[in-house]
Amino acid sequence: MLTEGLTLTTSTRPIGTDWHAWQESWDRQQEWYLPDREERFGVMLDMVEALVGTAPRVLDLACGTGSITARVLARFPEANSTGVDLDPALLTIAEGTFADDPRVTLVTADLTDPEWVTRLPYDSYDAVLTATALHWLRAEPLAALYGRLAGLVRDGGVFMNADHMPDPATPRINAAESAHRHARMEQAKKDGVLDWKEWWRLAAEDPVLAEPTARRFEIYGDHADGEMPPAAWHARVLREKGFAEARPVWCSPSDTLLLALK
Repeated sequence: MLTEGLTLTTSTRPIGTDWHAWQESWDRQQEWYLPDREERFGVMLDMVEALVGTAPRVLDLACGTGSITARVLARFPEANSTGVDLDPALLTIAEGTFADDPRVTLVTADLTDPEWVTRLPYDSYDAVLTATALHWLRAEPLAALYGRLAGLVRDGGVFMNADHMPDPATPRINAAESAHRHARMEQAKKDGVLDWKEWWRLAAEDPVLAEPTARRFEIYGDHADGEMPPAAWHARVLREKGFAEARPVWCSPSDTLLLALK
């Protein structure tokens, strides 16, 4: 599913039911923001293997197009994955991608709804994984979600959240990192690489994705109003909600992968 070295630009656009092309385009658009994205996924899967083995039952939380699921199944062929999301457009791509794979179940659910867990096919999971998604939640509903996840992860299982977790105690470091990253992003955009807004414009114009994309913006608007607390906050709340241990296992200048062990 993953192609090395492909750079998606405005002149190379996916279309219709070419799900492989849509997956590639989503990956390249995300990498515009997160150049260390694959390294982060690699560490995530390393820790899955170290703590729960090579045939895990995975919950891909806020799964989007199924980026984590694709990498889990490529690395662990005996795994199975439940992807849950509310975004109709990204779920359409995921459904097309994994339509013939019995290892994958996709669930439409709102993670702010306390009853979303009742839609899942299993009562417990070896690993709950998520990336670049939960920052759209504010702190209170995110803490409530962490409590529900503590009930879903089996004893000895793991939860991992890879996301923006800036430290407010280091404002000058944060500002320098942000300025450097955005300068690189702007140069890539001048070279024709698609950003978030342009990717969604193409989806809205596509004959297959236009309708689910319109529904997606009815749900979310242009961008969700979330929060980005620091890694220490995530670790503390996860322990308070029932996880035995929690700490970062990887970080870049802008991103953190935090692991919680049940």
